[in-house]
Amino acid sequence: MQATLTISSKNYSSWSLRGWLLCKMAGLAFDEQPVDLTDIHARQELLLLSPSVLVPRLTHGKVEVWDTLAIAEYLNEAFPKAGLYPEDKAARAHCRSISGEMHSGFYNLRSALPMNLKARHESFKIFSGARPDVERVKTIWRECLAQYGGPFLFGAAPSVADAMYAPVCTRFRTYAVALDARLEAYVETILGWAPMQDWTAGALAEPEEIAELEVEF
Repeated sequence: MQATLTISSKNYSSWSLRGWLLCKMAGLAFDEQPVDLTDIHARQELLLLSPSVLVPRLTHGKVEVWDTLAIAEYLNEAFPKAGLYPEDKAARAHCRSISGEMHSGFYNLRSALPMNLKARHESFKIFSGARPDVERVKTIWRECLAQYGGPFLFGAAPSVADAMYAPVCTRFRTYAVALDARLEAYVETILGWAPMQDWTAGALAEPEEIAELEVEF
């Protein structure tokens, strides 16, 4: 069955990354269809100015599904053996809860620390409104790693939660967010994960820059 995933910039689009990782984790063979970043609606969505949900958008045969969590649920139904969620019922509920929290919250973190895989900053002053978001992410990671043993949030294999928090790992690296040893090890696990390596290579190869997302210091 033919599948296409519509995505935006690999360097800047955290939601595209999440959807792409979910498809890779499900073992779905798909074609990438980048949106035209000169399109005003695509640009507004990338800049968090529009809820148009152009990306990510999965077309799988006659099925069309958008919104990252909807894509996760569809793939979980279509590929139940892929292990997108933990087998244990309580762990599965926990995974859905923290994935939903990322999906619907952390707006200040997104605004203050936009995803930019090409950038690296030795120090970055996080404005006060985003600090609670950063600390909440750290708490979620600590609790999951302590409860399930790592190296991923729910144990030995990646889950939907890791796809949801992978862009945060890139943000913490880009903006030099201080982490304790266990959280730093988790970031290293995600950034060294083969699908993330593939996505990052694509991001680094993108020629265009979006000036509005380039943070000045």
